[in-house]
Amino acid sequence: MKNILKLNAISKMADDCFDETYLLSNDTTTPVGIMVRSFNMHDYVLPPTVLAVARAGAGVNNIPTDEYAKQGVVVFNTPGANANAVKELVMSALFLGSRKIVDSIKWVDTLKGNGDDIAKMVEKGKKDFVGPEILGKTLGIVGLGAIGIRVANAAIALGMNVVGYDPYLSVDNALILSQQCKRVNDLDELYKVSDYITLHVPLLKENASFINKDSIAKMKDGVVIINCARGELVNNNHMINAIESGKVARHVTDFPCEDFIGVKNIVCTPHLGASTPEAEDNCAVMAAKELIDFIENGNIVNSVNLPNCVTPKTSKYRVTIIHLNTHNMIAQATSVFGNNGVNIENLVNKSRGNYAYTVIDTDNEIPPHALDALTNVDGIIRVRLIK
Repeated sequence: MKNILKLNAISKMADDCFDETYLLSNDTTTPVGIMVRSFNMHDYVLPPTVLAVARAGAGVNNIPTDEYAKQGVVVFNTPGANANAVKELVMSALFLGSRKIVDSIKWVDTLKGNGDDIAKMVEKGKKDFVGPEILGKTLGIVGLGAIGIRVANAAIALGMNVVGYDPYLSVDNALILSQQCKRVNDLDELYKVSDYITLHVPLLKENASFINKDSIAKMKDGVVIINCARGELVNNNHMINAIESGKVARHVTDFPCEDFIGVKNIVCTPHLGASTPEAEDNCAVMAAKELIDFIENGNIVNSVNLPNCVTPKTSKYRVTIIHLNTHNMIAQATSVFGNNGVNIENLVNKSRGNYAYTVIDTDNEIPPHALDALTNVDGIIRVRLIK
């Protein structure tokens, strides 16, 4: 029986992905795989039995991915599984950023008790909540990944002009992206022409607080900035200053913080991006399938800390090796097979940064001492035999 540990409540649809050889639990001490959403794993003592961690969502800030790579533990995420949910929230943020809908609702709540006078008060007071239409305006999208391309296509369908920036746009996403989206190679060009700007990039060391006083200064006066990606992409103090000066008309963010709450023209939603039952189901199913494919076949799909590697299992036995990405590693590994009379039928090697992953298929039974010899090779982190 293969134990799977759930560190958070995960959609029941994930359970249906596992057959009778798996046992899903909230408290097993010997899991081969872990499913997680928001649980903070930085202080978590990882059981030595764990082969992989699957995050049912895109962000992995709650997981020490670098440390797990050193231990030979694969960390998966589920890119695109919640893309439609986030897209829909971003589209609503466009309207919240244009029309003073939130302010108007709060004002209407103050009219309680005025009886028949409410209709007159509404007609008189509504002028304070006038806001522009988005039709014909320009939306700048920073990041054309699974979410960004959906936002682009939806905004174009609503009659907006769309400018996108993504130096790493994949071929698959480029094929989905509307041809009406103008792509630019310089963020400054996007800042210059956009009436609205929405962020769809992961949080990295190099882009923390990249929306700051310098980048905002390059934008149009009265720009609306939407952030449903990561709160740390925006410098809070600089944003507040830009709001107070009128340089930024409104900031709509899915990441409330002490600095933003109660500030006029900053609209905060409580991290609702992926909070739909459909998104939770999609993420759970994708995470489950990633775990199963890795545990049963050694295939790595959507890893955030080790190389992705998918190859059909063509032989009776498969050996997977997680190792450092240094010279002579493959030669050392294959020599162990040769010295033990094991013929290699298929070999695939993939690398990513400091790490590499080698998959070896063979029809020959592999003696335990050969696996021990592989494990003892300097630079090899983890060896696994899949029958």
